[in-house]
Amino acid sequence: MILRTQAEHLYERYLGWQCKHIPGHIAIIQDGNRRYARLNNVGTIEGHRAGAQATLRVLEWAQDLGVRTITLYSFSTENFKRDEAEVDYLFDLFKEKFAEIPTDDRIHKNQIRVQMIGDRSMLPRDLLSLIESAEDATRHYSRYFLNIALAYGGRNEIVHAARRVVEGVREGNLKADAITSKTVEHHLYDGAPLPPVDLIVRTGNERRTSNFLPWMANGNECAVYFCAPYWPVFRKIDLMRAIRVYDQRMRRHR
Repeated sequence: MILRTQAEHLYERYLGWQCKHIPGHIAIIQDGNRRYARLNNVGTIEGHRAGAQATLRVLEWAQDLGVRTITLYSFSTENFKRDEAEVDYLFDLFKEKFAEIPTDDRIHKNQIRVQMIGDRSMLPRDLLSLIESAEDATRHYSRYFLNIALAYGGRNEIVHAARRVVEGVREGNLKADAITSKTVEHHLYDGAPLPPVDLIVRTGNERRTSNFLPWMANGNECAVYFCAPYWPVFRKIDLMRAIRVYDQRMRRHR
């Protein structure tokens, strides 16, 4: 075990030496919590709890590496079709985590702005209230950005943006012949605008981006890294391998 740990540290240093370009915005599809639970003969709830702990570790690693923006695909519009007890537990877990943000010393010390992206009308009022409190408590920060995608669907996001653009034209605030891609981007999110995605990471050995940030990721032709580990056992080495894929892409382009 000691030798393995030492080898991993050496490999981390090697990967760090290889990666000269650090992505500004990484979007992560956190996949594999339920399969991790089945593999370890524990309940689905324990799998999601382990995934939440992995999220905290990855956020610290990303910050240490200099990544300024992280967007987490935490709950999609499709996830509402899951077992009701599982959905209720996930919402309780989200409430617990969002409730901690206003008093979390790490958030304030590192000046992390937290915001939710997704369809707020689909969330329960008590969860939405805690999300808004977390956003209000961090709204003035601009050093790091953490975006939580809840009740999120990429097509749904573009449909909502289109409705806002049409409303702007109807009210006379926009001219139809002046609408550009920048106009659409401006209407994608209610809070702080998201920068283009540089890298998408998906765990759990799935090789698809699942309708995640289609405008800001696919439209930006970002790098994509698929890896086998389930989200609860995602390691710093896995994150750095993903960054190496981005680095290689940047070197080719330059």
